[in-house]
Amino acid sequence: MTAASYERHATPARPSASTIYMIGGVAALAGLLFGMDIGVISGALPFIEKDFGVSDRQQEIIVSIMMLGAALGACASGSVSRRLGRKVALTASGIVFIAGALLSALAVSPEMLIVARLVLGVAVGISSYVAPLYLSEIAPEHIRGRLISFYQLMIMGGILLAYLTNTLFSYSGNWRAMLGIIAIPGVLLLLGMFFLPRSPRWLASCGRFDEARRVLMRLRGHDDKSVDEEMSRIRDSLKVGESGWKLFKRNANFRRSTGLGITLQFMQQFTGANVILYYAPRILEMAGFDSASEQLWGTVVIGLVMTLATLIAVGLVDRAGRKPLLYIGFTIMGLCMLALGTLFEYGLEGALTQYLALGLLGTFVVSYAMSAAPMVWILCSEIQPLKGRDFGVACSTVTNWVANMIIGATFLTLINVLGNAMTFWLYAALNLAFIAVTLLLVPETRGVSLEKIERSLMAGRRLRHIGRPTQG
Repeated sequence: MTAASYERHATPARPSASTIYMIGGVAALAGLLFGMDIGVISGALPFIEKDFGVSDRQQEIIVSIMMLGAALGACASGSVSRRLGRKVALTASGIVFIAGALLSALAVSPEMLIVARLVLGVAVGISSYVAPLYLSEIAPEHIRGRLISFYQLMIMGGILLAYLTNTLFSYSGNWRAMLGIIAIPGVLLLLGMFFLPRSPRWLASCGRFDEARRVLMRLRGHDDKSVDEEMSRIRDSLKVGESGWKLFKRNANFRRSTGLGITLQFMQQFTGANVILYYAPRILEMAGFDSASEQLWGTVVIGLVMTLATLIAVGLVDRAGRKPLLYIGFTIMGLCMLALGTLFEYGLEGALTQYLALGLLGTFVVSYAMSAAPMVWILCSEIQPLKGRDFGVACSTVTNWVANMIIGATFLTLINVLGNAMTFWLYAALNLAFIAVTLLLVPETRGVSLEKIERSLMAGRRLRHIGRPTQG
């Protein structure tokens, strides 16, 4: 039986939430690839510098070109996802991941490596757009945040796995193996895609209501009443006449949700978290860890605490809510950046201050992993109306990668121009400013269906109130 026929005819007897988690786990393999692609470059960069003799500026290009590819991939994935479906788009990302990983491993010059990183970026852009969108559309509202947080957990797990393989391959200096190993989870993603259903909301948006209902029956355990209610809400959300760019031009409420998604992604990137992820060995060198082995094992510690912290987010997001975790995260990240800048300003001498710097980095990434990292992706996938979801999520995802590219392409330059301390103080000020933005603009969406969020948005309620349940 083919995957398509299985999707049409499978009628399991009352599956539990574990069915959703199994499907979500396969989709979240895209997150593992995403994380590995972020993590591998930090360990490979010192060896690439040695083999190819690249300058600081060339290193910034090697790091940041992936983000350009991701922005391009996110742009393209909006059209692919809307026309062919989330499942097809995720499958395409797996193929491109494999191609980019193999090209990276075979690179014979900095230019070829830059092209390979661009290809990998396209894959990351597609998966970072489609996976949270797909997960938000298959999950019931009471576990939606947890499921999308699981995707973020896979990203952090991918970063940790990349840091571990970087460290193991560092003893031989084999940066090609560091970059090429990403192809393995890419193959696993392709195999797993055969078992995923299509998004019921995407099917409904294409007028395929019978198929949408069959998928919902599979996902909701053949609860006819629950499925009928969900199908009714989906049909109501499809009554909006325009979609995508037309809806954006004509509907001020959709422009508000799109603008909020863009703002959230800028906030996530300008916390400075990816500075640590991309340049962790360089920052640890600045902190006084001189040997490559110390630096790489330091990155493993950072990756481990990030992964463990994401488990906190998985457990709390549908209990504590989105906004409280953002408040806590931005506050702690701001204080950590402030303290790091102070340490760099007054000098790092002795083992105690070096390990204090490592502890601050660890505390920062814990705060990021349990707050801005998963919460922004969750919110961006929740706040857009169904007829404009592809366009709105595409805009926010492209913003993520453009901002990411700016961060990756400017960090070493900022260090050289402003100095170590001032650079970290700049990120501290931004994190503290994001607390006010969260208070004024960000809604609490915990436990509210996508359709109810849309109804509040389209009724013109203030953005920070659209997560509140409406009457009727």
